[in-house]
Amino acid sequence: MQKILQVASITKKITLAIIGLFLITFLLVHLGINLCLLRDDGGAWFRAAAHFMGTNYLVKVFEIVLFGAIALHILLALLIQFHNWYARPIGYKSCNKSKTALGSKLMIWTGILIVFFLAVHFVHFYFAKIGLVDGPLDANNEPDFYVMAHILFKKAWVVVMYIGFMIALAFHLAHAFPSAFQTLGLAHSKYTPIIKIVGIALAVVISVGFAIIPLFFYFCK
Repeated sequence: MQKILQVASITKKITLAIIGLFLITFLLVHLGINLCLLRDDGGAWFRAAAHFMGTNYLVKVFEIVLFGAIALHILLALLIQFHNWYARPIGYKSCNKSKTALGSKLMIWTGILIVFFLAVHFVHFYFAKIGLVDGPLDANNEPDFYVMAHILFKKAWVVVMYIGFMIALAFHLAHAFPSAFQTLGLAHSKYTPIIKIVGIALAVVISVGFAIIPLFFYFCK
């Protein structure tokens, strides 16, 4: 029975790692699209990209896969964390502290912040896309996400909160990327340091890339 539980635990961790790498890939694509907001074209490129994403059937199928992956990622992360807490219910005394890396300890908390950010993000943008909330419309009578971003990011508290979420995302990604490779059995003394550097680079590029957008709208538009 114990072996079965161990296999199930390993399977959850491997699945979590694979989904995590998939979501990182999605973040890079999403960042590339969002950076179109910075073009000095009145939002033309971004509106064209948003129109394509909103009308292409393959993208709509991908959205279902993406939402399923996010939900499963959250569920597995919680199950693994609860298992860890249950297996070690008594806190460490100061003389016998855990040597677990700080990034690992923060994963659940940065993850919770990211989930909260996703909820806010869905309310402001995705819910407008599917018609659950009202918002400005473009020439195609579709939600004008460029104008929505412009309005939203003119609020200082929104910009500060957004950047705070991006900091949490940076910490999450910096640990998650090398951790995923380790879980998949791809850790090695020769290239693990490189993987860690790549993870930090990805964390910085993704978080800073997204954070630039609200700062651009607040200060330059």
